[in-house]
Amino acid sequence: MGGVALTKLVEKMKLESVTPEIDISKLKIITTEVNRPALQLTGYFEHFDAERVQIIGYVEFTYLEHLDREAKIPVYEKLLSYQIPCLIYTTLTCPDEDMIELALKYQVPIFTTKQPTSAFMAEVIRWLNVKLAPSISIHGVLVDVYGEGILIMGESGIGKSETALELIKRGHRLITDDVVEIRKVSDETLIGTSPDITRHFIELRGIGIIDVKTLFGVESVMNTCNIDLVIKLEEWDRNKEYDRLGMEEEYAEFLGNRVVCHSLPIRPGRNLAIIVETAAVNHRQKKMGYNAARELYNRVQNSLMKKMSGKSED
Repeated sequence: MGGVALTKLVEKMKLESVTPEIDISKLKIITTEVNRPALQLTGYFEHFDAERVQIIGYVEFTYLEHLDREAKIPVYEKLLSYQIPCLIYTTLTCPDEDMIELALKYQVPIFTTKQPTSAFMAEVIRWLNVKLAPSISIHGVLVDVYGEGILIMGESGIGKSETALELIKRGHRLITDDVVEIRKVSDETLIGTSPDITRHFIELRGIGIIDVKTLFGVESVMNTCNIDLVIKLEEWDRNKEYDRLGMEEEYAEFLGNRVVCHSLPIRPGRNLAIIVETAAVNHRQKKMGYNAARELYNRVQNSLMKKMSGKSED
């Protein structure tokens, strides 16, 4: 069964357990949505999404405080009988003894947090969106260059790791070498991370495995970043026409999302690190509204127009 372990949510959000007797090691969250069970506390359980994390905020807490014990217990029992993944009290609120007793009966863990409800919900949804996003693993290298996430792809031995190492020496940061885990967190955003077992390591043929974090310091690595640009390294082919202007964008597709892609032919004497840096800056410039290729095209067109108008006057 898919999902994210409840223990990871507890660790990430620094939740305090009110029911430590309940074993949560095998519990999982399977949806990115959360729910404030306001209607359910009034007794309305139609369309109740029981698979969601349930959050009791200050409003729900004060409402329950005004109920008689005889009215609260049936509501508690019905809510917890749905086997919800967990119940979290926010904004310095906490469950009463009846809620704790029934939670133990139905084995539903309860937690508390000092965070305000809205801010806590936003952070939980954001984190779950990343953890539960559709994902794939591909062969490549992911580096952060001037704030742009650059995915370098190509056949084994073509020089991806060596290019990444040169970029690291030039002050940029490594996310992952060899295996890139890609998660689709929205229709516009792909996030790349490293498998835990290979994090911060690079394989260099002839040398072996190096630990980038140890050799170059913590400023040379990152755990995750967006994938903004794909660079495909390929052997130089004399018979192939390569794009020399960049008027038309090419794309690579991952999980249904398209990412701008450049194919770089490998040839002796080409400094790939500098080319990747330039591609990153140029891509950033395009996102800010300036396209050098279109600027050159406009200049050529304007020059031709002037020449044509000059001839017509003659």
